[in-house]
Amino acid sequence: MNVLLKAAIIGVAITGLTGCGQDPKGAAGFSLPDGDVEQGKANYIAFSCNACHQHSEVPQLNLAEAPAISITIGGNSARVRAYGELVTSVINPSHRVARRNSEELADVSGNSRMANYNDSMTVTQLIDLVSFLQSSYKLVPHHNSAYPVYWYPDEKASD
Repeated sequence: MNVLLKAAIIGVAITGLTGCGQDPKGAAGFSLPDGDVEQGKANYIAFSCNACHQHSEVPQLNLAEAPAISITIGGNSARVRAYGELVTSVINPSHRVARRNSEELADVSGNSRMANYNDSMTVTQLIDLVSFLQSSYKLVPHHNSAYPVYWYPDEKASD
């Protein structure tokens, strides 16, 4: 494929994508730089995320004052954990909890029990943390269930 044709295809794709999502609160144009996974792991520990979250690389804390919540992070997933989804989970955890309406995860007003780190976590710490979280998921293909073929017996054969 020649360079001019590739450029035209890319241009059409970009034009099409920018036309979608005119919502002022949409994620169009949102992009953060790459983070440091190892520093993100250190941030995960420093902010005591392991008080309420399980992660295969970090032992979960067993604190007397920690809520009795244990949410697994990472592992096999049949879908991509999008960067924006993980950022939102950190800076606005009530976004997902409100839809679940879980008494274990939410307080009486429906807000997430997760601590709010928006005023104590720097953007760099957030970027690194999310890089660590995203690297914790392994995308595995979804396998459909194998169902047997069902059929009705031929009525004439039973006569």
